[in-house]
Amino acid sequence: MTCYLEYDEGIDAAFPFDAEAVVEQVVNEVLRTEQCPYEVCVNVLVTDNAGIREFNRTYREIDRETDVLSFPNLDFDEPARFWIPEGREADYFDPESGELILGDIILSVDRVRAQAAEYGHSPKREFAFLVAHSMLHLCGYDHMEPAEAAVMEDKQEKVLGQLGITRDMP
Repeated sequence: MTCYLEYDEGIDAAFPFDAEAVVEQVVNEVLRTEQCPYEVCVNVLVTDNAGIREFNRTYREIDRETDVLSFPNLDFDEPARFWIPEGREADYFDPESGELILGDIILSVDRVRAQAAEYGHSPKREFAFLVAHSMLHLCGYDHMEPAEAAVMEDKQEKVLGQLGITRDMP
């Protein structure tokens, strides 16, 4: 598995934890629980509120900031069904590494900090939560309907629980 963690130019993302290690832990745990049969590549970009607002406006035509954006590379007919159409392997796999290019995650460092304070938990927990949430989107899950949202919430909490990243951690 390869996780690329990048910071938008000029972003002060001095987290009080190892962000790269957290990304790798969360990505691995989501892939394990969702039984992904492939080695994967995930790209994570950390930006600020202005940056994520621009991405949201450009790619979703929504002119406001958000905490996380997910851009899956796979088209799922059902969540976590990692099926690659025959003859389309070149669209989904990195030719050099052979890894499945699962997709891209964009996080707002400003929202990570603000939401951690708002919800009364650590920035690490908020960061990990947003990565888990976005990874589930990359695995084909959504939360447009209440039943879908309940499934995602349950899966997010289980992943974080497995990693010991809880709301009450320092």
